[in-house]
Amino acid sequence: MKDRKRQLLRGAAIDPRPLEGQESVVDLIDNAFHAYNAGRLREACRLFVERMLADDATVGMSLTGAMTPAGLGMSTVVPLMQAGFVDWVVSTGANLYHDAHFALGYSTHRGTPFANDVDLREHGVVRIYDIFVDYGVLLRTDEFIRRVSQNEEFQRSMSSAEYHYLLGGYLREREEKLGIGHKSLLSVAREYAVPVYTSSPGDSSIGMNVAELALEGFDLRYDVSADVNETAAIVLDAKRDGGASGVLMIGGGSPKNFVLQTEPQIQEVLGIDERGHDYYVQITDARVDTGGLSGATPGEAVSWGKVDPDQVANAVVCYLDCTVGLPLLAAYALAKHKPREPKRLYERREEMMGHLVAAYREASAFRDARLKGSALPGVGE
Repeated sequence: MKDRKRQLLRGAAIDPRPLEGQESVVDLIDNAFHAYNAGRLREACRLFVERMLADDATVGMSLTGAMTPAGLGMSTVVPLMQAGFVDWVVSTGANLYHDAHFALGYSTHRGTPFANDVDLREHGVVRIYDIFVDYGVLLRTDEFIRRVSQNEEFQRSMSSAEYHYLLGGYLREREEKLGIGHKSLLSVAREYAVPVYTSSPGDSSIGMNVAELALEGFDLRYDVSADVNETAAIVLDAKRDGGASGVLMIGGGSPKNFVLQTEPQIQEVLGIDERGHDYYVQITDARVDTGGLSGATPGEAVSWGKVDPDQVANAVVCYLDCTVGLPLLAAYALAKHKPREPKRLYERREEMMGHLVAAYREASAFRDARLKGSALPGVGE
């Protein structure tokens, strides 16, 4: 009984030093974030720094909603990419579309959620909660996307990562001409060969402009099957030869599921022996009991094969606003961990796909041999 009690109370005593007002982000999180979602954020920061940023770990980030108009692309995602802390990305198209504004020299502005939206509409201002954007910025960004997407290198079927890699090159050229430094996560992803996917290519202004070009007879098409298989290949490659796969999910939604579904694609669909992601960090304000957590808890993810059941201890969900949690986690990581050598996964897509196809064929041959002579229920009847 006493041994069990000591075991239950083995956690560090909560005994923080009084704040002095001179603390760094690391000092603040390590000293004052002990319980509730502050405690979860401290755990997430340490898991990210101490486990997920190991040299043999590959980090996939999902980015939901519209974080870039709030400046989080420039303030957090770009530095994480430059430090080698993010190896591949799945994002909403909205994040990537609004990211392009900054590379083109345009801006978003602090506003108020209590504005009169009829007044905004009359004066050509669009609102993203408390962010105001000149409607003309949207039109000029649309024009840029349509113009570059008409170029010859775009006129084929391609994964969304290929499209964003090409677009990122044009955005980087524009940044250099304007002399404005690194404003766009897509231009930085191009420079560091970080593949950037979108789980719903048509669900954004980028996809809308690509659809308009289809009406004009251009041949650009998104290959969504390539996205599914390429992301699965990234994860399978990460796990081979003793490596690890970690996922950093900012919000939920389709990008979160797309990052996580790589494991069911490998295991359930392709029949390749795998166990799930090793590290899992999510920052979200969604609730699980309403079905709104977008892929649910790490425990539920285990039941789908998305998370390795032996690694649930390496899974943390922070229930707080992403615009608060992500900058804190990024600042903590950048202060505590030296930069990693970029994995440049975009340049290895063909190699990784080759490994995936080989593993799939091997698994298929084994499955066919095992099922030979036995019919599946309802098949061939």
